Amino acid sequence: MGKYAKEAEELLELVGGKQNIAAVTHCVTRMRFVLNDPAAANVSKIEAMKVVKGTFTQAGQFQVIIGNTVSDFYNDFTAVAGIEGVSKDAVKKAAKQNQNPVQRAITALAEIFAPLIPAIITGGLILGFRNVIDSMYLFENGTKTLCDLSQFWSGIDSFLWLIGEAIFHMLPVGICWSVTTKMGATEMLGITLGLTLVSGQLLNAYNVASTAAADIPYWDFGAFHVNMIGYQAQVLPAILAAFVLVYLERFFRKITPQVVSMIVVPFCSLVLAVIAAHFIVGPIGWQIGSAISNVVYAGITGSFKVVFGAIFGFVYAPLVITGLHHMTNAIDLQLIADYGGTMLWPMIALSNIAQGSAVLGMIFLQRKNAEAQEVNIPACISCYLGVTEPAIFGVNLKHTFPFVCGMIGSACAAIICVATGTIANAIGVGGIPGILSIRPSSMVTFAIAMIPAIVLPFVLTTIVGKKKLNEVPADAEEAPEAEEIMDEEVTELKAFLTGNVIPVAEVNDGVFSAGIMGDGLAIEPENDIVYAPANGKIETVMEDSRHACVLSLANGMQLLIHVGLDTVSMQGDGFEYFIKLGDYVKAGDPLIKFDRDKIKKAGFRDVTMLIIAEEGNAKNIQLKTGMHAVAKETQIISLG
Repeated sequence: MGKYAKEAEELLELVGGKQNIAAVTHCVTRMRFVLNDPAAANVSKIEAMKVVKGTFTQAGQFQVIIGNTVSDFYNDFTAVAGIEGVSKDAVKKAAKQNQNPVQRAITALAEIFAPLIPAIITGGLILGFRNVIDSMYLFENGTKTLCDLSQFWSGIDSFLWLIGEAIFHMLPVGICWSVTTKMGATEMLGITLGLTLVSGQLLNAYNVASTAAADIPYWDFGAFHVNMIGYQAQVLPAILAAFVLVYLERFFRKITPQVVSMIVVPFCSLVLAVIAAHFIVGPIGWQIGSAISNVVYAGITGSFKVVFGAIFGFVYAPLVITGLHHMTNAIDLQLIADYGGTMLWPMIALSNIAQGSAVLGMIFLQRKNAEAQEVNIPACISCYLGVTEPAIFGVNLKHTFPFVCGMIGSACAAIICVATGTIANAIGVGGIPGILSIRPSSMVTFAIAMIPAIVLPFVLTTIVGKKKLNEVPADAEEAPEAEEIMDEEVTELKAFLTGNVIPVAEVNDGVFSAGIMGDGLAIEPENDIVYAPANGKIETVMEDSRHACVLSLANGMQLLIHVGLDTVSMQGDGFEYFIKLGDYVKAGDPLIKFDRDKIKKAGFRDVTMLIIAEEGNAKNIQLKTGMHAVAKETQIISLG
């Protein structure tokens, strides 16, 4: 039996069983499901599983965040479920059954750009590095660049443009390849089509504006002529041309006898696609792309640019949830082609930073919650480095208010961004390292815009979180005693067990004794039921192990009650809950029952800790140790 067999069985049941799974695969951190009936999945219980860091649904896929051990979990899951996993492409194909036409179009656009993103980001970093060495006048009183001073760096600058030009100027080649790959057409035909769009025989797209109409080369067909214009860095012309090729190839494969298909299909498909690309869809795509970039450019630079920036900065993170953010790749690339830079991408990078800063606020709020930090810290780091999914889906959306705080910080940062005319030379890493892709003249303003993107979400999340994490929910009427319980003043904590009360330092555990989780005390039990030390709400339970819980009090204090040392490895054997997540309990209510004999036979101690994870508004906290306490009667902690 695998390490995660038990958790796999639980997840299988919670997603609706084997019969509800149309397809399953995994990526670096997530299980990806296509469910026949998405509503059958019990999302709340799935998210309560200890092994799960969060869930979200995107592009018709129900995705469960597991973390770096997802590969092992996936192997155990497929073994337990008795199903075979499939490729990511197969899952994406199956997921279309859960998508409407708009979602399918967005997914198609995302799938076209997904394989290109690593190259585009690499190109952005290269251009950013070239900015530093050939455009920043840092030497000899601000009159020379590093390239001016050193032939070596000048050579490096020239050499790196070999890569930059290949990525950005030859982008249509990659787009045509990606479309034909996604659509199941002949990839080499796609590459060839892309090469005809950027051929050296054509007038470079970047030189069209500066070339007189009479000087533009053309193909002369007698009765008419067609301009020989290249489509370097153009997005829509390449996408449209590639789709023409795909459907032409499908058509000719369908009508051509197998015996001559090797000759007829590629010849007719490619020749007609190239004709269509240069005669029809290329010029149309160019005009559509330019119109879109002109509208966006007008919004960013016009009279209402601050309003545009505020709206875009505020809504970009929600666009990530819907998948609509993939459209910005095409717009950014079109802006770069038309204007030599993009004003949109800096705001995207700032939005990512803002969501990461909201997670940073959660790290501060939950600094004594080790389980939450296992998700928070990696999510924050990855978000600052440009990968937002763990932060948005694993942390911020789970609590809602950090997500909104991040949106507010992003909006404020975007206002500064557009007000100062901050421009990026290329798409880069969508986080703090993104400053390398900013035009040198805009680096200072981008750095200034980063300040509210970092500070505001952190401060707002911290302020709101102190209230939100401890407030009584709006549906408290479902628990009639909730208001009464949470309104009662907390002045003392009663013994949660009968037994000798000792300082937590004497527990001799590396985590609890060192105070990493917070200060507290422990009881060496003489009975087997843990009672609530005060009125409060159950904030956290361990569904699989049932050996601990977190209780929040009316004064904002949060108490972690943990039965035994290392008893989590018993996987719930010998433990029973009297509570569930969200319950309101009174002082003296039973919380956990545990089998002392089983704990000892397993080789563990049954000493039980009460840790003050959050002090809240409590004053003059006095821990009373070195005595014998009686459960529900003896005062063990007094509060001023």
